[in-house]
Amino acid sequence: DRTDELLAFILAGNTIINAATTILVAEICRRLFGSGEYVLMIATAAASFVILIFAEILPKILGATYSETIALGASYLLTPLIKVTRPLMWFVNVLVRGIMKVLGIHKAGEHAAQPLSMEELRTLVLEGGKFIPKKHQSIFLNLFELEDMTVDDTMTPRGHIEHIDLADDPDDIRAAIVTAHHTRLVVCEDGLDNAIGIVHVRKVLNLAREDRIDIDRIRVVMREAYFVPEGTPLLNQLTNFQENQRHMGLVVDEYGEILGLVTLKDILEEIVGEFTSAAIGSAALFQREPDGSVVADGACSLRVLN
Repeated sequence: DRTDELLAFILAGNTIINAATTILVAEICRRLFGSGEYVLMIATAAASFVILIFAEILPKILGATYSETIALGASYLLTPLIKVTRPLMWFVNVLVRGIMKVLGIHKAGEHAAQPLSMEELRTLVLEGGKFIPKKHQSIFLNLFELEDMTVDDTMTPRGHIEHIDLADDPDDIRAAIVTAHHTRLVVCEDGLDNAIGIVHVRKVLNLAREDRIDIDRIRVVMREAYFVPEGTPLLNQLTNFQENQRHMGLVVDEYGEILGLVTLKDILEEIVGEFTSAAIGSAALFQREPDGSVVADGACSLRVLN
């Protein structure tokens, strides 16, 4: 709480000890070697060596390695010494504050603390590798990256959206539902641009037990389509999914044309990594050839490829 008092005492003590060490070494050298022209050089070298090793490098390395242990132990010694020297330190601190005021420098804590930027937080996570498990570090870094990502970066492209069209023959609709690779399907009418809802395959299969799959019943069990504007930040969309209790949304442009489909799973996988298997029959997005070249699926996004 009183950083100025602590720093003033430590620096004052350090300065006095360093000055005393220099004078003592010079006096010892004078008594041992006399007052020759090389005595001052020997004294300076000896004092510099002692101060550098035992007053600077070694204490700082120990302090950085065992910071909390040394700080707690040193506090029992520093507290009474600070109280004893408080009148002298008060004068020093008043003088320092006066100089700071003249220079227009404000002590830390007098103004609101500056929040850390995302880049500074990212650096802290990267530098704290030995304190943070590798998997947790990866999740933190993915969260930072999510700040710059939108639904466009993770959505399934329009051409890969699995859907059923109520304008198709009922037998084709039943076949599409039975062979679906997903638990939810987009329901449209006369083309994907006229998406009218999302249906859960389980609800339709429950109707199939009674052989009652028809268009009217699909309309009853489906849920109204949920649309997401292109360019929506992923973190915002994650919150929107939670607030609207949705798992899937259709990404549309400013004219209402469907560009792709984004799911809650897509966003979560951007944070924690892949945790489900790919759809049946889907090939690898890219593969390396023996000659060093890479063959990529045309639907592979540049971000994934990079």
